Amino acid sequence: MSRKLLEEISRKAFRFYENSRGSHDWSHTERVYKLAMRIAEKEGADLEVVGMAALLHDIGREEQDKSKGSICHAESGARLARALLLELAIAEDKIRRVIHCIETHRFRGHKRPQSKEAKILFDADKLDSIGAVGVGRAFQFAGEVGARLHNGQIDIHQTESYSKEDTAYREFTVKLCRVKECMLTEEGKKMAEQRHRFMEEFFRRLNDEAEGRM
Repeated sequence: MSRKLLEEISRKAFRFYENSRGSHDWSHTERVYKLAMRIAEKEGADLEVVGMAALLHDIGREEQDKSKGSICHAESGARLARALLLELAIAEDKIRRVIHCIETHRFRGHKRPQSKEAKILFDADKLDSIGAVGVGRAFQFAGEVGARLHNGQIDIHQTESYSKEDTAYREFTVKLCRVKECMLTEEGKKMAEQRHRFMEEFFRRLNDEAEGRM
């Protein structure tokens, strides 16, 4: 990808983050981009497709947040990205490949990644949700929705998203603990193992401290 095109896509994508929450702000996109490019180089993927998809993958996030989850940001983001890439006169075949990446990057999405590039974006996005960064983001999101600090003794299955019980621990139990099993690339799997071990130890200690055992 040419530097000029990269800068133009970044500039256009950044506009969608003016009102973004900290847990899904532009810095998340920057981290996903770096992870995706690292994995793409290891996996021998199309760096241009991966780069464009990574920069644009979350531009539909604001619509999802406003709807409290009823709108899928992967679907709305794909629609917005297509319009943006058409403005830049990107070839239709390349747009189609980028859109597939964006449509299938969501953990809870209904469409699954088929191409190598889509699998790479999926893994990069998931890696940023686990490990030390993932723990930090989980607490940040919990604060954004007004959740309490911890609920280690509650039945997680009786809790709801965007509620006071939508804690970082709930996110770990419901989603983050399963992320490493969903990785699709060899490089992603290696990185996920390390990040997963960190989270397990962190939440074990959090439970112990919260119960006064440490």
